[in-house]
Amino acid sequence: MQGSRLLSRALAPMRSSFAPGTARFLSNSSVCGAAPVTPNSTTKPAATTGQKPKFTISTKTSNDFPATPAGKAAAKAAAVEEEERLKRLPMSVQAIYMKPLKHTAKYGIPSCDLQLRSYSLRPLEFFADFALRAAFYLKLPAYGPVNLPQITERWTVPRSHFIFKKSQQNFERVTKRRLIQIRDGHPEAIQVWLAFLRKHAFYGVGMKANVWEFSELGVGKTMDAELPESEAMDTAWSHFAQDRPYKFKDLEELEKLVEQPKFRRPYRDAVTEQAKEEKSA
Repeated sequence: MQGSRLLSRALAPMRSSFAPGTARFLSNSSVCGAAPVTPNSTTKPAATTGQKPKFTISTKTSNDFPATPAGKAAAKAAAVEEEERLKRLPMSVQAIYMKPLKHTAKYGIPSCDLQLRSYSLRPLEFFADFALRAAFYLKLPAYGPVNLPQITERWTVPRSHFIFKKSQQNFERVTKRRLIQIRDGHPEAIQVWLAFLRKHAFYGVGMKANVWEFSELGVGKTMDAELPESEAMDTAWSHFAQDRPYKFKDLEELEKLVEQPKFRRPYRDAVTEQAKEEKSA
């Protein structure tokens, strides 16, 4: 009973502050010691006739807060800055940041299938991108790279010898593959493209190419016409590496050559014995 009396005494000043016609929302009593708060300028006090108070809401927006969040504005500014930076670069350098350009085939006849293989993914994707860019500058319609099914190989071998031979271990090797196809390509342009890729081959990436060449009717006659040219090349190929013939005018010149320090003694003895046999004959 005593607690309820104290509660009613504490709430009595607050009830009187909400009486109609008053302009205070909080009383300056001992329970609520805050200073009186004046109403907002947009609120109008109700009349003393017992009507309910009417409130008008202002539609004016504040300019203190930006229209877009700070994160979006910063991302937009970074994108604009990156675009301006790329515009200042040459076109050949700017093309590196974009996808490789490709020519469109007119007939769609396959001319070459280049298969790239690697045990790592990053070198494989890098060299595939390099091959597509090289084909574009040679005006070869290239398509790909197409993901081929990977090859998985496993081996089970003994861990060691002697007492550890019963414990085994497994090894697994996964080969990743990509396919690039050239269509409507000239045979000479394809050979230049493949030679360029062999010259600038990337480590850890293997290449396998299937090339198709289309000839006109009567290809047998053209092959017969090329036979004398191939025979004329035999003399040029005869001077290649160790098969190059050595011609000496006489045996004395040969003996002088053999007596040089760069020749070993067994070879020198064999040549001198052969020369003696020829003289005796």
